[in-house]
This record gives sequence, C-alpha cells and structure tokens, in this order.
Amino acid sequence: MHMPVQGQFSSSSGAGPVQGQFRTGSRFQEKGMADFLKTGKKYGLTGAVLKNTAYITMLIDHFFAVVFLNYMQAHTVEGRWDPQLERIYRTGRAVGRVSFILFTFLIVEGFFYTRSRVWFLVRLFLFALLSEIPFDLALSGTLFDESGQNVYWTLFLGVLVLTLWDYLSCYRNVFAAAGRWAALFAGCAAAFLYSTDYRFMGVLLIFAMYQTRERDGGVQFMAAGLVMLFGTWGANLIRYAEKISAGLITADYLFRFSLREMYGLFAFLLIFLYNEEKGRQLPKPFYYGFYPVHLLVLYGIARTIGVM
Repeated sequence: MHMPVQGQFSSSSGAGPVQGQFRTGSRFQEKGMADFLKTGKKYGLTGAVLKNTAYITMLIDHFFAVVFLNYMQAHTVEGRWDPQLERIYRTGRAVGRVSFILFTFLIVEGFFYTRSRVWFLVRLFLFALLSEIPFDLALSGTLFDESGQNVYWTLFLGVLVLTLWDYLSCYRNVFAAAGRWAALFAGCAAAFLYSTDYRFMGVLLIFAMYQTRERDGGVQFMAAGLVMLFGTWGANLIRYAEKISAGLITADYLFRFSLREMYGLFAFLLIFLYNEEKGRQLPKPFYYGFYPVHLLVLYGIARTIGVM
C-alpha cells in the first residue's frame, strides 16, 4: 500500500502534542529522554524517514505485484509456479506489507496537524480519481476494472470517518454517539462494497491508529495487529462466502492466508522510534504524484518485457 500523507506538523489545532514534548508509551526509552533533556536534541526517526520508508516498501510491494507476478505466471512449469521464484515473490510482498501500516500511522498524524481537514479530504479525493486508471492498468491490464479500486479511496474514506467522528465528539448526547458509529460503519461498508484496496480493514486500521494515538505503543501495536488479522479474515469470509458454501475453500484456509498481513507489524520497529519531528522531506507534489506515476512505470515495464 500506498499514498502520500498530509504534510504533518505544519500547524496544530491543539489536538496533538506540542513541540518539544514526548508521547507517553514506548516511543522513547528513559535514556533517550534524559539525553534530550540534557542536550535539547531529539533522538529517533523523523516523519520524513517513516514516509520515505513507506514509499520504498510500497514500490517493492508493487514491483512484485505487477512485474514479478506476471513474470512468474508467464513462466510456469506444468501449470505451476517455479518454487524458487514463488519464495522470492512471497518475500517481496512480505516487505511490502510494512508500507500500509506506515501510511495509516502517518495519515493520522497528518489529520491532527493539517491546516485544513477539508482540503486534506479534497486532495485525497482528487488523487483517488487521478490514480484509478494507473491502478487498473498496473493490476489488471485494463483501463477500467470494477473489481478493485486504488488505496487513495481507502485513505479518503478513513480520513472522512475521522473528520465526522472528531466533529460529532464535540456533542455529548446519544444522537452524536450514534452518528459517530454510523459514520464508521458507513465508511467500512463503502470500502467493502466498492472494493477499495484493503477494503474495510484499511478504514478500521486508520480508525485504530486514531483511537490509540495517545496510548502506550504496545496498545497501538496490539490494536493494529488485531484489526489487520481479523479485518482481513472477515473481509475474505464475506468475499468468498459462496466458495466456502460450495466447499471450494475453507474458513481455516482464509485465516491462514490472512496471517500474511501480519508482516506489516514490523513497521512498529520504526514507529516506536518516531520522534514527532517532520525532518527533511521532498516536495509535497512528489509524494502525491508518486503513487499514480510509479504504477504507470511498472505497467510500462511489464508491457516492455512482454509479461502483460
């Protein structure tokens, strides 16, 4: 997974930590905090490091999903994938699982620090539209494929849910509480019905990152793991209900298949070292444009070498 996040830390509405503060939990060890108090320097990884890592791992994931997978399918042995190539493919996709965890973490940070949540949503929506044809070309080889939509739509729905949840949280009555949960349900339903990338698990993961943002790092880790595993499994159970009923696949197989998403939890090795600083980042247009452009490039490579 898959997209640029808002240039976080540009301003704050008071919802997030102020400059120079540490979050509670396992973001830093006590020694690191002591060193900070002595020297005034923050240790750890900046937002720029997390963001660039997310883009690199996303590129790796999509290279294997677009180019390498089609190469394997074009060079099967008696209708089967070459075992050695399949191991390489699985490893590459496992590395790519890290990207979506990082993107959801960063997009929640951006949600708190953006100057305008409305424009944040507008940008996500526009780039969702812009990225759909490149996404369909890269993943299915066609201009329009209704079976799957790009990850920008998932992130748009996730941020929309957070915006409505945050707004309705200002009201302390039963109708506002019901509205919050209705917004979450509607966002998850839309992600599933329109087959956005990661489906409702993606929306739930953004929501989980939002809810656990100020909690201990271990709590956020566990919440993300549970959402990834059971969200993916649940989406697959609904998606393949007919095949399960026909005995073609089993719920146990889908559970084991869903375990592959758990490689993404390695992203927390970086998130735990996050120091809440922006860091030196590339221009914003680069991040926003990278997603559709790199998909077109990978599609072009696959076409050039004759595997798509």
